[in-house]
Amino acid sequence: MAGWVLKVMAATVAVVAATLVSAVSGAGIQRVLTLERAFPLRERVELEVIKARDRARHARILQSFSGGIVDFPVLGTSDPYVVGLYFTKVRLGSPPREFNVQIDTGSDILWVTCSPCNNCPQSSGLGIPLNFFDVAASSTVSPISCSDNICASIVQTASAECSAESNQCGYSFQYGDGSGTAGFYVSDLLYFDSILGTSLVANSSAPIVFGCSTSLFGDLTKSDRAVDGIFGFGRQDLSVISQLSSRRITPKVFSHCLRGEGNGGGVLVLGEILDPRIVYTPLVPSQSHYNLYLQSIAVNGEVLPIDPAVFATSGNQGTIVDSGTTLAYLVEGAYDPFVSAITAAVSPSVRPIISRGNQCYLVPTSVIEIFPPVALNFAGGASMILRPIDYLIRTGFLDGAAMWCMGFIKVQNQGTTILGDLVLKDKIFVYDLAHQRIGWADYDCSLSVNVSITSSKDEFMNAGQLSVSSSLSTGAVFKIMHKSNIVLMLHLLVTVGCLFL
Repeated sequence: MAGWVLKVMAATVAVVAATLVSAVSGAGIQRVLTLERAFPLRERVELEVIKARDRARHARILQSFSGGIVDFPVLGTSDPYVVGLYFTKVRLGSPPREFNVQIDTGSDILWVTCSPCNNCPQSSGLGIPLNFFDVAASSTVSPISCSDNICASIVQTASAECSAESNQCGYSFQYGDGSGTAGFYVSDLLYFDSILGTSLVANSSAPIVFGCSTSLFGDLTKSDRAVDGIFGFGRQDLSVISQLSSRRITPKVFSHCLRGEGNGGGVLVLGEILDPRIVYTPLVPSQSHYNLYLQSIAVNGEVLPIDPAVFATSGNQGTIVDSGTTLAYLVEGAYDPFVSAITAAVSPSVRPIISRGNQCYLVPTSVIEIFPPVALNFAGGASMILRPIDYLIRTGFLDGAAMWCMGFIKVQNQGTTILGDLVLKDKIFVYDLAHQRIGWADYDCSLSVNVSITSSKDEFMNAGQLSVSSSLSTGAVFKIMHKSNIVLMLHLLVTVGCLFL
């Protein structure tokens, strides 16, 4: 984040300059502006008073500019033998405290572990410090009571429960792997850097409702891959993207690009990543998850003989995109034809074996040279092309050859096909909630990405380097400036602007 830079368009400064010239030279308006101190020169002012004034100014900025984007750092990898998850950092409370939370498009709630916490890990094998949110230490926290309207709406979605004794709006839920958490809801500030317009970066904050977990169970209690919580990006009203977009703080769209190679990482943006190669497919309406219309699977260009009914959305059936799942899961009716087609395509170049119940292959050379491409075909003519490393996992060596195993796991009977990080990596993914669609394109996620900062103009931001481009006729740009200089410019512009309020 500290390395952010901006290319500020000359047109932006030209507009500001024109505004000031107009203000001071218009008829009946003074040519000299009189500036007065907000705080007396020789009087001591408490830091909290100054911070409160800044927050008020930022609030005016947020009201003046809509469609700001928020950029989060991404850490972790899709490799189950290294990390097996992607996570980001969020800052909550006053004073703000940083938490590492898993990026999960398969759930809705942002929750972090709170103090005290039962069965919560005290250290992490990921080499990151584990923090606990302390309700008593935050000056801006507000517990959600059972009588609160927010709690009533949550209870209706079965995401909350109320205790008559504590009058706290609580929760207890379980994930698909059997792990789970319990705690209570609070409201507090989430801090972020918001990009407003084509050249303004503001240190912003907004109150959000999130979970304060006081107990964990299942795999969440283990230390090997422990994080501070889970950042749910689901479709329901309580997800952070829904909360912020409903107040026009961010667009109703978010995007990620999860790097699969090397040390992993990537990009996570509350905004729309732009790329001309992105193809879109509609979301299945009225679903709690990101369900897609998967229609067929092709191996090496040949569509497999799979009954489309096995992909239909009904009850617990369907196809979902879930960044909180490491591998991929394929329903039984599609799994067997899929594995058979792959095995037939690579024989006799490799040696198929069964290892611990999984279909594996002993590969003498590169998998890219031997294994075929796979196409997942969705509604609207959108196809997702999978490389061999998008459906295979390297597990080691045997008899002098590399052993690769299917990264797709068979789902017994009728169930849900889940596209996890194995499939999602090395691709731009755009979750366009405003238009009820998901788009993707192959991409090197170690590179910067272009992000839309308006909903109606052809303007975009380079989120990797945070440089701004524009379709305005002028092509002149300023020199690249460090983020701190941009924030200083923002404060100067707002200060001048306040004179005319």
